[in-house]
Amino acid sequence: MLYKKIYLSPKKEESIKRFHPWIFSGAIHYAEGTPEEGEIVEIYDSQANFLALGHCQIGSIAVRILTFQNEPVNDLFWEKRFETAFQLRQSLGLSYSRNNTYRLIHGEGDSMPGLIVDIYGNTAVMQAHSPGMHIIRDKLARALKKIMGNTIENIYYKSENTLPYKAGLEAENTYLTGGENPSGIAVENGLRFRVDWIKGQKTGFFIDQRDNRSLLEKYADRRNVLNLFCYTGGFSCYALRGGARLVHSVDSSSKAVLLTDENVRLNFPGNNRHQSFVEDAFKYLKKTASSYDLIVLDPPAFAKHRDVLRNALQGYRKLNVAALEKIQSGGILFTFSCSQAVSREDFRLTVFSAAAQAKRKVKILHQLAQPADHPVDIYHPEGEYLKGLVLAVE
Repeated sequence: MLYKKIYLSPKKEESIKRFHPWIFSGAIHYAEGTPEEGEIVEIYDSQANFLALGHCQIGSIAVRILTFQNEPVNDLFWEKRFETAFQLRQSLGLSYSRNNTYRLIHGEGDSMPGLIVDIYGNTAVMQAHSPGMHIIRDKLARALKKIMGNTIENIYYKSENTLPYKAGLEAENTYLTGGENPSGIAVENGLRFRVDWIKGQKTGFFIDQRDNRSLLEKYADRRNVLNLFCYTGGFSCYALRGGARLVHSVDSSSKAVLLTDENVRLNFPGNNRHQSFVEDAFKYLKKTASSYDLIVLDPPAFAKHRDVLRNALQGYRKLNVAALEKIQSGGILFTFSCSQAVSREDFRLTVFSAAAQAKRKVKILHQLAQPADHPVDIYHPEGEYLKGLVLAVE
């Protein structure tokens, strides 16, 4: 198949030769013809040497690389990508009776930049972050179904709010396959969670905290736990199973709190150790008594791009100061950032500053990240978005 060609300016091919999967608009010298939004293009250096094939798009990221080989990007190409990703998840032991919930495709980490696919039992939720993946959504759904067969009955496409607004694609959230069940039960390490992939945040559940929730369970025994930004209560349910004396879940969204309460009932019917609150996290910390000896801070992304990084770091610092001032001596703090623009070093320095401001003696027990079904391409460090620290507070 013939693709339009894009030529890079001199000395702008070095990152591509190091297999970075993005080409920025400033690196492009000229294009033959006018590539359309989401179209596959061939990339050449200034000496007309072939470099890669990728999806073209408007914006600072002008091309997302699909392959560094000069090969057909056809149905077989996508089937191989899904097969490789599925085999990796099987090798991780993620698809079994105690766990039917995992991420199958993690963008650049699975050599499918701009695409997310999360699995909830017999439903796959597909989310495009690039026009190129949006345009071929039906082709991707067929490839996914072919590889996973009857284990997947529903494929829900949810990209209304994730595609670049400049593309003007007007994506519609809809079922590409199936669609009988509007929501379902996710099973994670034996715990059950109601997932609303139609109206819920992201694809319906924060799969990326699975391993970190398991770690919290080990610390929860006989502790008073505060789960801030609880969303659907993942950390809360693990804390209850871990033997927490009490668990308080706080979120500013009443819908999130209702889901938290439902998930607690699903796993611990009749249990009176849990209580939820619809309130802003900062306001709750300001007024609450210092009765917690395990606090979870898992806020939404404060910085979605580097332009607001400084304000985001200030937000993380203020939040951690408030928690450190309230937590009891001998307490444990789980604190996270899911902002891709915030580096691991930035986050650690911010928490260090918070500890100094709160005048608390703090030890780092664990440095946390996203789980193995959210792999990071070694040539694309930007894929490492989730950072976390577990702190012992004296």
